[in-house]
Amino acid sequence: MNILKKKTEDAPAEAIDTGALTPADYRLPLWFFGFEGLLAAAFDILKAFPTVWPVLLVLLAVNIVVSLTMMRRRIKLAKALWRGKETRKLAFALIALRVGSHFALNAVGLAVTSTLGHVLFALVMSAMTIGVLAYSQETAVRALSRSAETV
Repeated sequence: MNILKKKTEDAPAEAIDTGALTPADYRLPLWFFGFEGLLAAAFDILKAFPTVWPVLLVLLAVNIVVSLTMMRRRIKLAKALWRGKETRKLAFALIALRVGSHFALNAVGLAVTSTLGHVLFALVMSAMTIGVLAYSQETAVRALSRSAETV
């Protein structure tokens, strides 16, 4: 008896009902947030370790491929996220924080130049990006849930 073979004669395949997806099913997986956090910290990672740029390019390519293939059914959530003014405001606020914090530190003579400083900056930017993405996702899922209830 081979336990690796599935018995298919007795059990017909079940049809997948894609219309039964709830807005909560569109949630992005946690590992996707990790990709985005890493890419948000890419500037400081490159400043700390200049030789890792090929790895970051490969991760960017993987992120794009994964987004266009495995995450295809979550496009409704992504569209809802980017339609909202709040998400765009948060994205621009993260960029402004990123650029502004380095500018402010340079202005007061505390420029981040050490490897440790850039690694810490990368960790902070990554954590903030992941937190903002999680907040935006939760807001969008709640909005989609409310719109699904009214339909």
